[in-house]
Amino acid sequence: MVSKIVKENKNIAGGLLRLHFHDCFVRGCDASVLLDSPTNTAEKDARPNANSLRGFKEIEEIKAALEVECPGIVSCADVLALATRDAVVKVGGNSWPLALGRKDGRISLKSEADEKLPSPFSNFDELVQKFAVVGLNQQEMVVLSGGHTIGRASCGAVQQRLYNFGGVEGATDPSIDPKFTEELKKSCPQNQQGSELSMDRSKNRFDNLYFKAVLAKKGLFESDANLLTNPVGLELVTRYSKPGSSFYSDFAAAMLKMSNIQWSTDGEIRRVCSAVNA
Repeated sequence: MVSKIVKENKNIAGGLLRLHFHDCFVRGCDASVLLDSPTNTAEKDARPNANSLRGFKEIEEIKAALEVECPGIVSCADVLALATRDAVVKVGGNSWPLALGRKDGRISLKSEADEKLPSPFSNFDELVQKFAVVGLNQQEMVVLSGGHTIGRASCGAVQQRLYNFGGVEGATDPSIDPKFTEELKKSCPQNQQGSELSMDRSKNRFDNLYFKAVLAKKGLFESDANLLTNPVGLELVTRYSKPGSSFYSDFAAAMLKMSNIQWSTDGEIRRVCSAVNA
């Protein structure tokens, strides 16, 4: 079923990857990010997630099909982990082994997502700290940033770098390549919604072009550019940008570790991923 979903929309792989990432960083990989809230206070309503997370419909479709064949057996958390892995493979990434048996959480809080998720405006040390909280090290932070190769972004995430850097009206982030700055300004006029942006030149293919873009000062986010401000980050970005690097295998290993964050024995297997069982 994942093959069909990716065939219909290749960029959904990036959406699922981000959805899984944002799930695991808050209360572990428990599908809490999938829960709806009548008062808009769930994780999906948090600033890093609202109106930007994708893949909810696809996960519900897979879960509904599983409930027909084997009701009450496969958790939404396992569905999200498996669908993400398979979608990444379909667009060119390496596979990774996945143990199953995750339980679905019953709590989803906007405030926790706002606090725990890394920001696209983070500096290197802030990124390291956010990843360390969930047991991921500097190298794993950098290699997982490579998932941006199949990501996309809104102009809102770069407007500050283009028109108000450092809080100075009209100032542009000097770390951006000047020609790339002009391209971005054409796509994202000041104070306008602008276009959807790809994180590198191959948005529907999992490859190492993201790292090449970051080295060329063409990373979209401040957090992308800030990978180069630390010697460890610079060395890893440089290494992963080269042909034949260990990026693919290192990314798969880091995804395996991330998918195992804070497994909970307390939980349920939801019938519908957007709501706890009655």
